[in-house]
Amino acid sequence: MDWCWYDFRDVWRLDAPPEVVYGVLERAEEYPRWWPQIRRVEPIDDQTGTVHFRSFLPYDLVVTAQEARRDRAARVLEIAMTGDLEGWARWTLGSVGAGTRALFEQQVIVRKPLMRRLAVPGRPFFRANHALMMRGGRRGLRTLLAERADRGQGNGV
Repeated sequence: MDWCWYDFRDVWRLDAPPEVVYGVLERAEEYPRWWPQIRRVEPIDDQTGTVHFRSFLPYDLVVTAQEARRDRAARVLEIAMTGDLEGWARWTLGSVGAGTRALFEQQVIVRKPLMRRLAVPGRPFFRANHALMMRGGRRGLRTLLAERADRGQGNGV
């Protein structure tokens, strides 16, 4: 087993239609406004940017994210990542009643030297850190979607 390899899968239930959720998720440069653990997104060009993450544990992760797939009809957004994490992440959205089922999948290998040195003893903490980050993102997105719905902007993306 490669202790530096991670395979994550999270499902978020959201009270907004998939096209509204997709409209928010496709704007990566705005993630820091609603996802506290995404500290900064610096665009490089129309399909690439540098993303700075920090969750509960005292370390930052910096990745270059490049758009791999943007398919509004299929409701799929995917990026390829290099830097402290190397691999990919994908959002796949589906309808659940009037709301959305947002599936987040990520497969990465850690390249950050400190995390590689602590791979075995740190693994449970790294996984918990990821879970806390995802919880923060889900909470932030739910709040943003609720605010938009309250302002009557639920269908505006």
